[in-house]
Amino acid sequence: MKRILITGANKGIGLATVTKLLDSYDETFLLIGSRNLKKGQEARDSLVDNYPEWKNRLDLIQIDVEQDASVNSAAAEVRKKFNSESNPLFGIINNAGIGSSYGLGLEKILQVNTYGIKRVCDAFIPILNPSIGRIANVTSASGPIYLAGCREEVKKFLTNPAVTWIEIEDFMKEHLKDNSGSEQNNFQISGMSEAYGISKACANAYTICLARENPNLTINACTPGFIETDLTRPIAESNGKTPAEMGMKSPEEGTSASEFLLMGDPIGSGHYYGSDCVRSPLDRYRAPGDPPHS
Repeated sequence: MKRILITGANKGIGLATVTKLLDSYDETFLLIGSRNLKKGQEARDSLVDNYPEWKNRLDLIQIDVEQDASVNSAAAEVRKKFNSESNPLFGIINNAGIGSSYGLGLEKILQVNTYGIKRVCDAFIPILNPSIGRIANVTSASGPIYLAGCREEVKKFLTNPAVTWIEIEDFMKEHLKDNSGSEQNNFQISGMSEAYGISKACANAYTICLARENPNLTINACTPGFIETDLTRPIAESNGKTPAEMGMKSPEEGTSASEFLLMGDPIGSGHYYGSDCVRSPLDRYRAPGDPPHS
């Protein structure tokens, strides 16, 4: 049985990914990670009501990736649930994330989108299967788009195969100083703020670092594509269009890349994949269907 934790799994892409993995792979057991326990329970109950045969292949874990105590408590809960096994997990999908559509500043976005991934990995890697364990970090094309507009030294730094977490954190701290606590970001990328792009570029860089430090695991990042979620819907509203008119796809269509990284055969580790499951560059946008990045 392949037990998989998905954060932010009570709705949107996360919930769609839970559904896809349970439906497509009989050997999977899904841990629905949800910051809000009530909403997580509602998501689990809905799945069991619609698919009673999944009742024994689902569990709920309360986890707020922004809080150290919550993440550590969630890891302890998983250990307790499967206390007969020292490494009960097969995979982690770091799906939880926020954008700037809610008027949030850089620090809040970094704490969820970048530090959140690190918190989860720090707490859960010790209980991952050490030989076949996998991690998929759901980032965004906003990361490469952000880097495409950066100075060459920044591009090299955040794509450096030897980049360290300390260096990434220092980079984020410098940007926090520059923002001076402001909640407003003037530079927009495809409806997302620079803050969002920075958080995703740093999450991609952390994926490189994490994969290098854990060579026995398969660790990659991916973009789900331009998907209609609570995060992206305000972009359509601000443009006076429907999500469909903006070219947004359904949450179900946003599951392909993370499913591939967990259950497919990705080449190598420490890479970034497009929504079409093809390896993509970290410092520029690659559209689905374009040639793969070498």
